[in-house]
Amino acid sequence: MLAELRLENYAVIDNLAVEFAAGLNLLTGETGAGKSILIDALALLLGDKASTEVIRTATERAVIAAVFEVDEHTGKAVARILEANGIDPNPEDESVILRREIALGGKGRVFINNQPATVGVLRQLAPYLATIHAQNESILAFDAAARLDLLDAFAGTQLEATSDAFANWKSIARRIGELEQGEQDRLRLLDLWTFQKREIADAKLQPGEDERLETEKRVLANAEKIYSAAMNAFDLLYEGSNSTSSSLRTAQKHIEELSRYEPKFKEALAAIETARISVEDVGATLRDYAGGIQASPEHLAQVEDRLAVLDRLKRKYGPTLEDVIHHGQEVSRKLSEMENKDEILAKLRGDLAQAAQEYLRVARAISKKRYEAARKLEKLVEAEINDLAMKSDFHIEVSGTDEEGNWTASGFDQVVYLITTNPGEPLRRLEHIASGGELSRVMLALKASVEAGQGKKASVARAPAHRTLIFDEIDSGIGGRAAEAVGKKLKALSRANQVLCVTHLPQIATFADHHYLIEKKSSADRTRAAVRLITGEERTEEVARMLSGAKLTETSRKHAEQMLKTNA
Repeated sequence: MLAELRLENYAVIDNLAVEFAAGLNLLTGETGAGKSILIDALALLLGDKASTEVIRTATERAVIAAVFEVDEHTGKAVARILEANGIDPNPEDESVILRREIALGGKGRVFINNQPATVGVLRQLAPYLATIHAQNESILAFDAAARLDLLDAFAGTQLEATSDAFANWKSIARRIGELEQGEQDRLRLLDLWTFQKREIADAKLQPGEDERLETEKRVLANAEKIYSAAMNAFDLLYEGSNSTSSSLRTAQKHIEELSRYEPKFKEALAAIETARISVEDVGATLRDYAGGIQASPEHLAQVEDRLAVLDRLKRKYGPTLEDVIHHGQEVSRKLSEMENKDEILAKLRGDLAQAAQEYLRVARAISKKRYEAARKLEKLVEAEINDLAMKSDFHIEVSGTDEEGNWTASGFDQVVYLITTNPGEPLRRLEHIASGGELSRVMLALKASVEAGQGKKASVARAPAHRTLIFDEIDSGIGGRAAEAVGKKLKALSRANQVLCVTHLPQIATFADHHYLIEKKSSADRTRAAVRLITGEERTEEVARMLSGAKLTETSRKHAEQMLKTNA
């Protein structure tokens, strides 16, 4: 969920920090106060296209930053995305820190957990952090995959079996395709694979050979220096009257004499003996090593030639020697398949037929489940929409055939959401709704219905809020009982998700768990927007203002108190 949002030199905001909490977070303020500024800023953090027009006048850059807390399930998905893009997770806690800078000249920067990133990574993270339903913002991400995911979430569809079956079928089909290539392509591949197999086989590669030869090359290239160093160390440790070994032997004799009179030095004598043995062992090792060093220019040349062969193969088939060896094994397998093409093709075609049957079995089961879930969900959504002052017909169309060309890892179905918001008008795709307010309310109804369906299926208590759902212009053109219904829907949705909503209706504002006031103030000929959490009397005053306008009355205050008490 969104824990904190910071804006610097963004639109009419010079410097702002807002902390949000779980539950229903509502933002209110007078018309023109800039209530949608926060929503637009969050859209940029989720990968929306940036414009330098958002930079505050007389400044050079705008900065938007946010801290999202993630639960265990969401955190794993986020961690996978970060790891795939070379970004470390936040070491301090289970959170993700996003920051985006928009500078004059169009140059901007993105940081995730204070590490450089790209807008593309923000877009990858967005589905796991927040979803914005503001005017047509929600439709930007409401593509075919998103429509299918929403229905699957309601149906509780498990796609692992379908995905595995599709991957197996696809892999077998790819191998058959390789064997069935045109004769000219087949002969060309045979020549290529035969050459590669022979080239790698002739090299007689050994795992780790390149690393061993690199070490040998360093020794051979520096044989004189290494021999000199080893022998000098040997002389100092072992040879000569002034060697360490000789000094230790002399000291050992004196300590033996001393220990006859003072027994406590017997331990010291043992330590000296151990040290002398260790020194002599090292000396002997150095002597033997030096004796094996041969300064052979001819052998060095042979090692360098061999390394050149290995480097050439690694450039072609690597990057590592193990990759080259694996490539040789792979082309050998392909050649074997080509040589036994007819026999292998027959087996593969049998395997493909079985894989196709298994895929269709699991995909058809999922498709049936989706059809059944679509009928249930469309009734729930239609009832929810009609509660939100929209006399609408709603339909979920699940289409697609089980023909091979339609197969995917998630099945062969396509999902379209259809609606008519005016009696007598034909059903149209949800994406084509013209009114942003209507669209937001439909998305609210969809989300509330899906959450309700998931709640009924859950056998244990729901997890705490972990995703952020953001609604803007959701109350456009409604009031009275419809507004109260919207407030109740938002409240219900906030039990399983963090919800942020901009509203100008007091009926909705009174349902807030956390109420934020957005204000515009002018000073020194500059306009600044501010956001602050309001409670108690201040909140009553704001709801009263929303009821009666700028001029507060005792009646509006009492009405506000009653509404807040009723919806608490």
